Amino acid sequence: MKEVSGFSKRSKEEKITWLTSHFFKSPDKASAVLKQYWNEDIKLQQLHDEFSENTLSNYYLPFGVAPNFKINNAFYAIPMVTEESSVVAAACKAAKFWKDKGGFKAEVLGTTKSGQVHFLYKGSYPELQAFFQQIKTQLWNSTASLTQNMRKRGGGLTRMELVDKTTALENYYQLDCDFETADAMGANFINSCLEQIAKTFKGLAMEDETLSETPEIIMSILSNYVPKCLVRAEVNCSINDFFPDKDTSQNFARKFVEAVKIARVVIERAVTHNKGIMNGIDAVILATGNDFRAIEACAQAYACRSGQYSSLTQAEIQGDQFRFWIEIPLALGTVGGLTRLHPMVTFALELLQNPTAKELMQIVAVVGLAQNFAAIGSLVTTGIQEGHMKMHLNNILNQFEATAEERKQITLHFKSHTVSYRSVLDQLEKIRK
Repeated sequence: MKEVSGFSKRSKEEKITWLTSHFFKSPDKASAVLKQYWNEDIKLQQLHDEFSENTLSNYYLPFGVAPNFKINNAFYAIPMVTEESSVVAAACKAAKFWKDKGGFKAEVLGTTKSGQVHFLYKGSYPELQAFFQQIKTQLWNSTASLTQNMRKRGGGLTRMELVDKTTALENYYQLDCDFETADAMGANFINSCLEQIAKTFKGLAMEDETLSETPEIIMSILSNYVPKCLVRAEVNCSINDFFPDKDTSQNFARKFVEAVKIARVVIERAVTHNKGIMNGIDAVILATGNDFRAIEACAQAYACRSGQYSSLTQAEIQGDQFRFWIEIPLALGTVGGLTRLHPMVTFALELLQNPTAKELMQIVAVVGLAQNFAAIGSLVTTGIQEGHMKMHLNNILNQFEATAEERKQITLHFKSHTVSYRSVLDQLEKIRK
């Protein structure tokens, strides 16, 4: 029997005992795997346990850093959490390349976030619109106690509109609201405001005699699609600055721009192209304690805004000038959530000199652009596998438990040979024979 009741109420030890005894051939060995990742600091482990539900252990990912990022004439060492070996190396390579060419420029274009009260109304739109205009101030004022502190920081509720969505779904309307959340990501703030607006809206509607029907509230929730919370990052330089040889530089720039154009029009390429961008973005999002799922969902939706899924980056050549840029929506926070709870998040933010939410948006966008530059640069020259597989070499050697001497010999061999799983295994077998 593998069903269980009251699982969440059991102690951590009891949960582990139940799981390992029911799902593993060697319960003691499985239990030991979990416990070896427990933190010896009891208070720190308790903190991690309380981040989630039914916590059994900690799941470690490498915390790396990419130094030498020049952004708006300031230098950053950027924290990155990722298990993919080539990601941090690629970011470092791009940072070094652009450091002496003016660096990266970044600009926040907007910080507006939104949410909706979703409801059904079977009466006429004109009477609903008249009712909304009559109570709009009351709806706005109903959030005053919730927005007081946020308003002191320059944020708060900034827009509220009634939206007719009946062409999409019968009887469906929204109260569509915009918010500014300062340095907080603001999800809890926005949701609290929306729920209060919905409560007030329903109460006033029940008392009103001009409405032929009572609106039915379906839900109140923020949207993770934030196209007005937008940041742009870019690089530019003379084509001849790429390589010492002029013809090589011009050919590289031309092929680079064509590669980006392909990702603009071919979905099969665009998905992989954007995945590479998110390799860098997600790594910084994780390191700074932000919500990478929300960022991913929004970025992919934004890539479809024209009606066709397309590249998040663009490139062009004008005269002898090469320009490469990204515009991407990023709803980030540097206060609230894990930012003051998780010690590594606190470390990461301090490493970044405790940025504001706007500054973090710029940093994250730059890393996404850098990641894409490194990937395309490899694709149009040596190919992606040469660098990627050399970085992956350690993982292969770990899998076969190579000794220090074996590692030394194999690393030397593959400085001049192509890395593949089969070739590494063959070389390892030769050494061991």
